[in-house]
Parts: sequence; structure tokens; C-alpha cells
Amino acid sequence: MAPMDDGYNRQASRELTKLLPALKFLRPYLRQVIVAGLALVVTATITLSIGQGLRLVIDQGLSGQSDALLERSILIFAVLVVGLTVGTFVRFYFVSWIGERVSADIRLAVFNHLIRLHPAFFEENRPTEIQSRITTDTTLLQTVIGSSVSIALRNVLMFFGGIVLLVLANPKLSLIVMVSAPFVIAPILLIGRRVRRLSRSSQDRLADVGTHAGESLRHVKIVQSFNHEARDEAEFSDRVGEAFGVAVSRIRQRAVLIALVMLLVMAAIAIMLWVGGQDVVSGRATPGDLAAFIFYAFIVAGAVAAISEVFSDLQRAAGATERLVELLNATDGLPEPAQPAVLPVGEELTLKAQGLGFAYPARPEVQVLGNIDFAVQPGEMVALVGPSGAGKSTLFDLLQRFYDPSQGRILLNGQDLRQLRRNDVRERIGFVPQDPVLFAGTLRANVLYGKPDATAAEIDEALRLAHATAFVAQLPGGLDAMVGEGGVGLSGGQKQRLAIARALLTKPAILLLDEATSALDAESEHAIRLSIEELKGRCSILVIAHRLSTVRRADRILVLEDGALIAEGGHDALVQGNDLYARFARLQLDGERLPAA
Repeated sequence: MAPMDDGYNRQASRELTKLLPALKFLRPYLRQVIVAGLALVVTATITLSIGQGLRLVIDQGLSGQSDALLERSILIFAVLVVGLTVGTFVRFYFVSWIGERVSADIRLAVFNHLIRLHPAFFEENRPTEIQSRITTDTTLLQTVIGSSVSIALRNVLMFFGGIVLLVLANPKLSLIVMVSAPFVIAPILLIGRRVRRLSRSSQDRLADVGTHAGESLRHVKIVQSFNHEARDEAEFSDRVGEAFGVAVSRIRQRAVLIALVMLLVMAAIAIMLWVGGQDVVSGRATPGDLAAFIFYAFIVAGAVAAISEVFSDLQRAAGATERLVELLNATDGLPEPAQPAVLPVGEELTLKAQGLGFAYPARPEVQVLGNIDFAVQPGEMVALVGPSGAGKSTLFDLLQRFYDPSQGRILLNGQDLRQLRRNDVRERIGFVPQDPVLFAGTLRANVLYGKPDATAAEIDEALRLAHATAFVAQLPGGLDAMVGEGGVGLSGGQKQRLAIARALLTKPAILLLDEATSALDAESEHAIRLSIEELKGRCSILVIAHRLSTVRRADRILVLEDGALIAEGGHDALVQGNDLYARFARLQLDGERLPAA
């Protein structure tokens, strides 16, 4: 059995080493760690000393029938108890504080790292699963660091200290402990392996439960629109059932482990009582010696039981740490330049695309854009027209450097985007997506999202240009009105206008409008068109549009199809010279629309 145990121990040790990356988060709090460690040593020492106090009370106070000796023994015992109480308070407070602080620091570190990663990372890693790691895994680490590690270290001290005192108190009875130890440890090693495996599976099933619930509740309108509630309930029930089944298996194994360890420990203590009782009857030991020995035997047995329970928690924490470290070590596919170029502040910018080609990292075999060349002069308005899948929105992603081109380059004032800091690029570009995104909070916080220090006059101007002043004034609380996640409580047109105001507030040099008028009624669309006309000349505007009324106001029109730029020019010239654009214009004049991208 030894080779198997050695292999298991090596494997368990390797798994526990996965906790080591979490130790770097303890370094800023070394003083608190030292205080907690000292308190832990003091409480363990006092607990072990209580056995000697118990021996004195029995042998000198009770057996000696001396009031003075009994009072002195009780006084010593009381002092030990007071010291244990104070030490326990200090240990519990500082250890719990460290656990909460380290857990918070890890959450911050993971979030701060992920929020700056390029979007391709989130194509391969589900945000809902990442959310589970940031919450569930860090909570598990907080429990382990703030409790389990302290319990484990304390019981290790108690175990070895108790063994030493057992040998000093009665070497013969100590042999019984030594002989019993392998029988107690063997189940911990054998059953503990299955418990660890089930614990990991339980965490995975719980993550599936959270992911399914998050997706269904986040898109509850779609769920209800398709009368999918019953099927979602059934699927969620299946996932909950799987998680419960794995958890029950884990609980059953742990219950068997704990019960078996208790049975073996109690059997060993019964043997010790019988052997020790014979020594007391024959006069070879005092009742105090036997009481102290039994006390230490319980201490050692309790330490073994506690360590066996904590060990599985440590292994679960090792798995959680490994998953969090994976997130912290995730590399950014868009590295910042070592010596970034600088864009002129407050000046107009020229935008150029030269030989531009792109394929998404997850689908490198599919060419989304190919060999595209165009230029946008300061103050110019350029419209992008084309069917769905032509690459228009992808082009906007490249302009904001969410991805780097596979071929060619994009230039701002002659500087390749890859030679500029991403923040510098995005500070000069305003973006209004086709599906506006609003965050839970006030309207003011959403409008100020890109420029928190904007003045009241700047906010009013942005709302006016976005034709949002009237409806904001009608809301209870105005700009301080609360909206739910995703802008719940607002119409599509209202959300679109707020998104436009948010982009305009930053006073961008280049404004990207991805079908920004798609959700507006005719009156609001007319107002936005007038605003765009007013913005012409103040900043460069690139607009993805499917409404002819918007396209015709552009200085130039770029026509894309299957990722290629197939035509460029004004409206009249394209109607005469390009079949795709002519068909687009004809459909619009007939009251139809080209399918939105």
C-alpha cells in the first residue's frame, strides 16, 4: 500500500502547490499575518497547556484534598482560559480580515486584468463562466485563507505538540497511538482522493447552474417571447439535479470518511482508557496523568479529524486558484507599443486604410475584409453601404483597434494604429453601436460614461444634438432617473439617442455611427439627421446606414460586398455606375430597406 500512498501524497502535494500564486497577495499584509501567526501559536500552546492544568487540578487539588492547592490549580486553569479567549479573538479577527482582504484584492486583480483584454479573448471564454470564477472561486479562497488555513496550521501544531506530550506523559500508552495512527490516516488518504475528485466536479456543475440561470434571466424577454419558460425550467432543473447529485456523492463520501475516522479514534481511545485504567488501579500512574493523557489523545484525534476535513477544502481552493491564475495570466493579443507615438491633442485627424485585410482569430480561414483602401479627410462625412456580412461593423472594430488587421494598416495622421496607445486612439473616436448599451444606474451616469468631468452646459449641448432633451426632461428625476441593466424602462429610440449623446459629449475627432438611426421614429430620425448635418465639418463622420435619406447626405459613399470595397463616390454617380448600390437605392425609393447588418 505504501507506493500507492506515496503517489497519492505526491499528487496531492502537487495540487496544493497551486495555492502558492495566492501567497503573493499576502505580502502587503505581512504585519497582519505575523500577528495572526503569533496568536495561532499562543492559542495552540495554551490549549496544550490546559492538559497540564487538568493534571494539577486532579492530582494536587482533588486527590490532595487541599483547598489551597485546589484554588491555585483553578486559578492557573482560569488564567489559561482567559489567555486562550484573548488569543482566539485576535487570531479569528486577523485571519478573517486577511481572508476578506486577499479575496477582494484577487477579485480586483482579475477584473482589472480582464477589462483591458482584447475582445477576442471573450469569444473563446464565456463571460458568465468568468463571472462565476470572480465570485465563486474567490469566495472559496476567502473561506480557505480566512479560516481553513488557520485551522489546518493550528491543528498541525496541536498534533505534533500533542504527540510530544503524549510520549512524555506515558510512553507505553503512546505506542497505542502510534499503532492506531496508520489505521486512521489510511481512510483519509483513500477516501479523500474520491472526495477531492467529486469536489472539483461539484464546482464545475455549480458553474453550469450559474451560467444557465444568468443567460436565461439576462434574455428573459426572448425566453418569454418564444414561450420557452417550461423548457428553460426543465433544462435548469436538469443542471441543478446534476449539481445536487454530485454534491450528495461528495457529502456521502465525506460522511463515511468522518464517521470511519471517529470510529477508529474512539476505538483507540477506549483501548487507551482500559490500559491506562489498569495502570491507575495498580498505582503505576496517577489519575491526573491518565486524565492529561486522555486530554492529549483527544487533542491529537481532533487535530487529525480537523486536518482531514480541511484537506479537501484546501484541494478545492487549489483548483479555484488555478482557474483564477489562468485568468490573471491570460495574454493580450493586442500588445501596446514599447514607445508609442503621440497624436496631436485637439487637432483634426486624417484617417486612411491601406491594403486592409482581416480574419477573426477564432476563424482564420474566413476572410472578412480584403485589400481595402480609402481615406477620410478632417470634417468629411463618409457613408458605408452594403448587405449583411459585407464587413462594415468589422471595419469599425478595426478602426477602434479592438483587433489588428491581418494585412495592411490603418493610419491616423500618418501613424499606424499599432504604434499608438489604444486609449489614445479611443479618446479621439466616438462610437454609437447599432444596439445601444446602457448600464444600470442613472441617465446622468450613462451620458457621462466617456467624460465624467463634463460641465452641465456640455451635457445640455450633447442632449440637444442627440434630440434627447425633451424626453429626458419628462422622466421623473430627469437625468437622475434610474434605468435598469441594458436600459430597461426606456424605448429603443430613447436608448439610441442617449448613446448618441454619450458619444458626442467626448467631442470626438472621428465619429462612428453604426446604423445609429435604426431605432428612431421618423421625427427623431429627422432631428438626428439635422444634428449630423450640424456636426459635419466639426469632426469626421463614418456612418453605416441603410436609409437613403442618411446616405445621400454623405460627402462620399463606400460600397462593400463580401469584404471588398467594390465602389466609391457620390450618390448620383453610384446609382449610374454600381449595380448593388442602384438596387439599394431602388429598394429605398420603393419604400423597402436593405437588410440591416
